[in-house]
Amino acid sequence: MPDDLLSVRLKAIADPTRRAILDLLAQRGAQRAGDIADTFAAISRPGVSKHLRVLREAGLIRETASPDGRMRVYIIEAEALRVVQQWVDRYTLYWQERLADLERLTTENDG
Repeated sequence: MPDDLLSVRLKAIADPTRRAILDLLAQRGAQRAGDIADTFAAISRPGVSKHLRVLREAGLIRETASPDGRMRVYIIEAEALRVVQQWVDRYTLYWQERLADLERLTTENDG
């Protein structure tokens, strides 16, 4: 299996918990690992840590110091999803063209 950027990021977002972590960071901004773990009470802290590691290694989040420098926080790297969006956009265009063809066919057959 190739380890290209798209594959790595698709694999990272394939998991619903990791998508939920991205949603959390997008909505709430920078969060400490403990705060993220508290949100996912059904998952052990080591489990949440593994999810954070996968997201970090995929470049979808980054770990940085809080503004006061006293703690480490995670921040979403939303721009990193652009490679996924570009791939999806190719198929969006494909289906838009197919639907336009279908609409033309039905219009021609009706007239």
